[in-house]
Parts: sequence; C-alpha cells; structure tokens
Amino acid sequence: MSDRLPGFSTLAVHAGAQPDPTTGARATPIYQTTSFVFNDADHAASLFGLQAFGNIYTRIGNPTNAVLEERVAALEGGTAALAVASGHAAQVVVLQQLLQPGDEFIAARKLYGGSINQFTHAFKSFGWNVVWADPDDITSFERAVTPRTKAIFIESIANPAGSITDIEAISTVARKAGVPLIVDNTLASPYLIRPIDHGADIVVHSLTKFLGGHGNSIGGIIVDAGTFDWSTGGKYPMLSEPRPEYHGIRLQETFGNFAFAIACRVLGLRDLGPALSPFNAFMILTGIETLPLRMQKHCDNAKAVAEFLAGHPAVAAVNYAGLASDKYNQLARKYAPKGAGAVFTFSLKGGYDAGVSLVSKLQLFSHLANVGDTRSLVIHPASTTHSQLDDAAKIKSGAGPDVVRLSIGIEDKEDLIADLEQALGA
Repeated sequence: MSDRLPGFSTLAVHAGAQPDPTTGARATPIYQTTSFVFNDADHAASLFGLQAFGNIYTRIGNPTNAVLEERVAALEGGTAALAVASGHAAQVVVLQQLLQPGDEFIAARKLYGGSINQFTHAFKSFGWNVVWADPDDITSFERAVTPRTKAIFIESIANPAGSITDIEAISTVARKAGVPLIVDNTLASPYLIRPIDHGADIVVHSLTKFLGGHGNSIGGIIVDAGTFDWSTGGKYPMLSEPRPEYHGIRLQETFGNFAFAIACRVLGLRDLGPALSPFNAFMILTGIETLPLRMQKHCDNAKAVAEFLAGHPAVAAVNYAGLASDKYNQLARKYAPKGAGAVFTFSLKGGYDAGVSLVSKLQLFSHLANVGDTRSLVIHPASTTHSQLDDAAKIKSGAGPDVVRLSIGIEDKEDLIADLEQALGA
C-alpha cells in the first residue's frame, strides 16, 4: 500500500488485523484460551515485569482482543486502547486510575440513566464523588471545579435525548483545571464524531451499541488519546509514582503517550478483572467492518422518522439534533456533519400513559433496553432505564414522563414510519 493514510472505511475493515501467520486465516481467529506458553523463564519474567509486550493470561490480554483494541484506537485517532467486559466496566477502570477516596469528578447531567446511577450510588462505596454540571451551561463546569476535581466526564451525543455536547468548550474548562476530559462516544461512534480531534483525553464506548451493532455481544473499550501529561502536579499517582507491584516503574515515564492505556490494563483490568471474552471481541470486530455503512443508514433513517414525528398531531415535541429547528442543530453541524446519530426522543401529548401505551402497540420496533442495533428499538425511559430517578432528575436528564426514546435501525424507513403511524393512531 502507498504511504497515504487509510480512510475510515479501510480502517474499519483492516486496522489491527493481518492474516493468521500459522494457518493463513484471513478473518481474525478467536483465540479461545485462558493462557499462553512462555518461550523460557526469562521471557516470562520480562512479560510480568512490563519489560516486554506479549500474552500472559486472557484476563489481561488476548490476541483477538488486541485486534479489536488496535482497530478502535485507529478509528478514534488514539494511541492505544483496552477492551473490557462492558461500557460500565470501562468507566470503572478509567476512574480507578484517576481517583483516590475523597476525590471528585464532574459529570454532565445529561447521561445514560445507568451511568447516572453508577456515578451517584455505586461509586460512593469507592469514596468517589460526582459533581453534576449542565452541558447547556459551560460555566456550570467551571463553577464545579475544586482542588479535589480529577476528571470531567461527558457524552458526545447524550443518551437518551440525542443532544450534542460542545466538546471543545468543555475541553477548555478541563485544560484550565488541569484535569483530563473523558468522553463517552457510544451514540456517535467515531464515524460521526472523533472526540480526540476536539480536545478529549480519554474516550470510552459501550461496544455493545453501534460499534458491535447487531445486539449480540456486550463489551466496552477505553481509548487513550495520548494527550495528557499525567506527571503534572502529582494529581495522578497511579501513573506518576513508582508502582511497587512492578519494581518501581513509573508508568508515565516508561510508556509515554500510551501510559494511561497501560495503567488501565496492568492496574485496572489485571486486578478488577472485567475481561472481554475473545468470542465477543470477534463478534464486535465483525460488526465494526460495516460501521460506516450502517451508521449512515441509521442517520438517514433517523432524520426521516424525526421529520415524520415532528408533523404528527399526537406528538408534542421531537428532540433530534438533525432537525433544522432543533436547539442543538448548530452543534450537530459542527461536530457531526454526516448525521446527528440514530437515537433521539420525542414527547407525547398524552403524557406518561401515552408513552407506555405506544411501546406496547408498535410491531416492527422492539421494546427493549438497548440502542445501536440494526433493528429499530423503542423504550419509555421514565418507566424503565431512568425509573430510579425522581421526576425532577428525569426531566433534567431528558427522560421526562412523556418522553419516548427511539433507536432507529437500518430497515426501510417507510416501514418504520408506517409502524409509528399505526401505533400513534391506535
């Protein structure tokens, strides 16, 4: 191949992969093994001491997973990546490297309901404290910064409302505070938005969603942008201080611009253990090969469905950044010019009861708790994914009682519209 940089679609098919050197297999094999044989005692010692790269045990790394990691890192423009068991696991592993008990991180209030629950409740047992900010008011992030702040967390396209976050503006706040910006890029995928290009230091995904794309495998991934200096101010001892379990190695010093990905692997994944199975890695890799084709169809269908709903008399409002009338349309044009994603919400004039009724009447849409599938999906967040929140918190997160969330698939748009029309009419 020439010296030109491969395009996105080429990377989606080829990045990280080579024909298997033993068998010649062109598809990446599933290395379904727990462990790997060492060449000799010195080789084993060098692997355990982080003096050489290689495979030890599938909980820490696996050749199938390694192809997935390299591919997503290439698509996101990062230096390295680490695949884990789920998107939630990715968030735990990332913040374990950054926070000590009593530390704080700032999070955008518009997030997936499961993340709000994880941050608010589960992380308390670690002594990690979340401070909420409004992504529509950048100054709220500035006001939330304290000496205990160690990170800022946002979603590029927020779940469930599909609103677009001003990544560059919040990145400026993070830089001023001297903390990394973490961006959950699940709903956009790197096909629509590459947060690292806009100032993100760490990107996370639920691989379960658009990257895998077929609703058959759960996984998560962490991408290191290689842009943050972890030695500054002694804020991040996991990366800047000598690690006693590795003979005093300073990860920042030793591994440079992919030190964070290494820390997540050898300090997080090694000890917390949320390993991604090689089979799931294989399934997600297969899904990524068609990511650019699927995402464009997702977006084209979503815009057509949103336009239909915007004109329906039973619908009070449609929240889709791809509509010219939407408050996030300008941000969508800036950050996601190829499309505003496939997940959005709309409000029904009949309120809570109408939302519950609608999901039971749809026939082509599947009523389930997922997004990013080839199939179109529907859920009423107030009674499911966001049910643990009080009404005020539901509204703040974009999941009020009258709200229905759609994840638009790759079926024929005319069929999707017809299904919505009959359900709304009923």
